[in-house]
Amino acid sequence: MQNLSKKIIYSTMLIALFSNTMVADDILDTMQEAIASYKKGDYIQTKDDLEYVMELLKQKKGESIKTLLPDALSGWKAEEAQSETAGSGMFGGGSTISRLYKKDKSKVTIEIVTDSPLLQGLGAVLGNPMFANGGKLRRIKHEKAIIKYNAKRKSGNVTIMLDKRFLISVKGTKVSEEDLINYAKAIDFKKIKEQ
Repeated sequence: MQNLSKKIIYSTMLIALFSNTMVADDILDTMQEAIASYKKGDYIQTKDDLEYVMELLKQKKGESIKTLLPDALSGWKAEEAQSETAGSGMFGGGSTISRLYKKDKSKVTIEIVTDSPLLQGLGAVLGNPMFANGGKLRRIKHEKAIIKYNAKRKSGNVTIMLDKRFLISVKGTKVSEEDLINYAKAIDFKKIKEQ
């Protein structure tokens, strides 16, 4: 019940924040429905409405982060960025934002996972050098990264835990280690932290 009260307060604050906009959207409509259900004592419907609002907010955040994925580096082509959200039943929920980059047979994918409760525990693991698991520790634009690269296969990945809220992975096949690092450097960590 206390958790439900927090969601109602949060929803009311969001309505107040967005009430100055003239365009009503699904989020505002659903929050108003949640408040109406709460006033009627229908807590199950209130909870369902608030969970729906949270999913819509995750989608909006994912769409916003999509615009922050870097453009293709020189000589490369980028596909359109993708954003997917998973409900709390799937791996604790969360959003995954990704973009694929190609150059001849080379491929690099940047993937950002956010809003998942699993990230908190993972942040402690990735921040501990003991868990580098054969990877090299390095800072990329002041952020701790684990770089794993197989020179024979010309494949690898760069993993960065950003602000304990974003798991960023830069994976590549038929690429140089330098390509992977350059794509990691192209990510605007500061703007992502602002989300």
